Amino acid sequence: MNALEVDGLVVRYGRDTVVSDVSLAVPQGRTLGLVGESGSGKTSVANAVVGLVRPAGGDIRVGGETVLARGRAAVRAQRKVQLVFQDPFSALDPRMTIGASIAEATRATGRRWSRQEKVERVRALLAQVHIDPERAGELPGAFSGGQRQRITIARALAGEPTVLIADEVTSALDVSVQGAVLNLLRELQAQLGLSILFISHNLAVVRYISDEVCVMRHGRVVEMGETEGLLAAPADPYTRELLEAVPVLGRRMTFEE
Repeated sequence: MNALEVDGLVVRYGRDTVVSDVSLAVPQGRTLGLVGESGSGKTSVANAVVGLVRPAGGDIRVGGETVLARGRAAVRAQRKVQLVFQDPFSALDPRMTIGASIAEATRATGRRWSRQEKVERVRALLAQVHIDPERAGELPGAFSGGQRQRITIARALAGEPTVLIADEVTSALDVSVQGAVLNLLRELQAQLGLSILFISHNLAVVRYISDEVCVMRHGRVVEMGETEGLLAAPADPYTRELLEAVPVLGRRMTFEE
């Protein structure tokens, strides 16, 4: 079963079509890497899935339920998708403690939480992303970039999602901490059965974390398939260009025609 399905998605900003007839699926408990250069339409797909933009066409289904219809079922379905933003420094309110920020996000579950339940939930989520729960009362400025990104992941998990969208979550981080965030996502997926749409321009990162890859260019899908197979023998010249741009110590990736 697919946790997330996007079918014939079209996104327009004014007269400009930025996503054209995009179809993809994230299987239950798996990771789909959505890759392409800046301006390829990746983030517009994510924004449409979580409801930040209204599609001009197509359908989006979460757990088989369309999120574009009116009614409570559509609202519940869309709440099952949570987005982790690219920049952990701007994603958190600098005047709000990290505990308050995570507690606020529990509203996405649609349930009423007592004060004590929120406190316990916040502590559990911080521990789950390897942040000391005793630091729940601190402001975001007290944390490093990698720690802040883990806090934003905890905030996304507060909504009890079945699908997590990670939009360039390592691009603003030092190389030394990127691996820790990627490993955390894999750990959480194993623990919670999460399905992940992982958006990146970095094919090396996508290869590490993704089960399948979808390559976008100019708002369209150019190819899609199982990660190792697609990256070992890409069919589209654009995918080859992306691979050849990946820094490789001691050699450069090339492909035979």
